Amino acid sequence: MPGGEGLRLHATVLGAPDPLALADFYGRLLGWEIRTKEPDWVTLANPTGGPGLSFQLEDGYRRPVWPERPGEQQMLVHLDLLVDDLAAACAHAEAVGAELAAFQPQDDVRVYFDPAGHPFCLFEH
Repeated sequence: MPGGEGLRLHATVLGAPDPLALADFYGRLLGWEIRTKEPDWVTLANPTGGPGLSFQLEDGYRRPVWPERPGEQQMLVHLDLLVDDLAAACAHAEAVGAELAAFQPQDDVRVYFDPAGHPFCLFEH
């Protein structure tokens, strides 16, 4: 399959101690609806038809530490969310339950934590 022919990104999967609660958070954050709901697996449908988000139960889930510290649980992935208005997006993220990270490495990006502790970034285009 040279050049990735036939390959398409379908979804990003986040591990969580409570997949439904995390899917509910991202559904409210992004305005997306739940497509699949099982005890250990929940998916959100991207209304534009692009890649979705999925949430998988991890019984041994450990909240990542950010910024990283030696010997602590590292973040394995984070989401970058493009926004039209950074201040409005930050207010919305906080209203649906996101926590602003104490460490902000850039002036034009805001790092937040979802309820399970996954970092995500908001930035304007």
